[in-house]
Amino acid sequence: MIEINPSILNSDFSDLRGELAKISTADMAHIDVMDNHFVPNLTFGPPVVERIRAISPIPLDAHLMITDADRNAPVYAELGCASVTFHAEAVAAPVRLAREIRRLGAKASLALKPATPIEPFVDLLGEFDQILVMTVEPGFGGQKFLDVCLPKIRRTRQAISAAGLEIKLQVDGGVSRDTVARCVEAGADSLVAGSAVYGAEDAAEAIAELRALATAHTH
Repeated sequence: MIEINPSILNSDFSDLRGELAKISTADMAHIDVMDNHFVPNLTFGPPVVERIRAISPIPLDAHLMITDADRNAPVYAELGCASVTFHAEAVAAPVRLAREIRRLGAKASLALKPATPIEPFVDLLGEFDQILVMTVEPGFGGQKFLDVCLPKIRRTRQAISAAGLEIKLQVDGGVSRDTVARCVEAGADSLVAGSAVYGAEDAAEAIAELRALATAHTH
């Protein structure tokens, strides 16, 4: 089943309760945590995520674009995020961190920037619940989808299948009506959409449309 996880990065932060209500038909709310070190942008940290968790009608999918994830990522599992994603480029001990996140009751997800290959992590796939392939450079919403990442999505799906694992393969960056088919055909089954949802007149309708398009292109 294809998951649609709208990114609240494109929402109106002055009315988070209302903006979260708009996406109540989605699978999870994608929360982009940026620290202005790992990426050149600053969003919010644990206190705001804790508040979002308290008012969100759907589970939280936390995407941590932060340095020193080894130390800081478990906090988001403790706050009750259903899934916690840390970046391969920001962690010294990915397996240890994934096990700690899982111990705290959240799903552990590994994110790869566009230039980071999946190959070094193929033997570790079983330690994660999800792999996130970034299809833009992380840090800002509204960027154009990078088609050059499609072969990596395919290789990641092939590696997951070859290992006989049940792991979500998420795509984040430039996901829209125009790019959904390419993502799903390459093997993605979890789509993060920001402006495609919050830029639409009716967010629920946009979610339904993305889900229908994705399902139509599922093998």
